Amino acid sequence: MAPLRPNSYAKSAMPDSDAYVDTSVLAAYYCPEPLSSAAEAALRGIDTPVISNLTLVEFSSLIARKRRLKELGARQATEVLHLFRGHTAEGLYRRITLGAEHFIQAQSLIETMTISLRTLDALHLSVAMKENLPILTADRELASAAKRLKVRAILIA
Repeated sequence: MAPLRPNSYAKSAMPDSDAYVDTSVLAAYYCPEPLSSAAEAALRGIDTPVISNLTLVEFSSLIARKRRLKELGARQATEVLHLFRGHTAEGLYRRITLGAEHFIQAQSLIETMTISLRTLDALHLSVAMKENLPILTADRELASAAKRLKVRAILIA
């Protein structure tokens, strides 16, 4: 898989220069899945993909789960994690550190009880909201919750 090179590929129809990237998109980009081509096109269509330190942990957990479920072999899982860490170290993603304000906002989003939000999704949405970024996701439930909260969601399908 070729590394992402922000600004070096033709723009897709996506109008944003930056977007917060949900782990579901990264999973499709780094692992063979039906949405892999769409994930790659979406990531290449933005100047600066943005992730958080939460994304790093969630991505590692996802790869470990794929390994346990035998969706990835041990070598393949190690290679995926190594590639993702390399891309992160090279600065291909702008990384945001979660602070207390993100957790407070995520808690508030959950406490509205009008939108069904999983804990990690609430945290991802709080980052996108605080940074005023659209969220790029392959998760229909997250995209729906984002739209209800007036956060621009870009759903890959």
